[in-house]
Amino acid sequence: MYSATWCGDCRRAKLFLRERNVPFREVDVDTDPDAEDLVMCVNDGLRKIPTFAVDGRYFSCSPFDPYQLAAELNIPLNP
Repeated sequence: MYSATWCGDCRRAKLFLRERNVPFREVDVDTDPDAEDLVMCVNDGLRKIPTFAVDGRYFSCSPFDPYQLAAELNIPLNP
């Protein structure tokens, strides 16, 4: 999960994942220039976070949408 500490959508996404016991690794785009470049590349030049990398594909969940995230990850909407 590509994110930033100040990002409210990122905080909501992390909480959503933790409540469902979904493991994830966080990469801070503010401290990793390569991560920021990747996020912009996969989001058509936009710095959209959170952006997720899953099985070689990338998608953004900004603004945070629990329905989208549950569907993209094939996890339950409710914990």
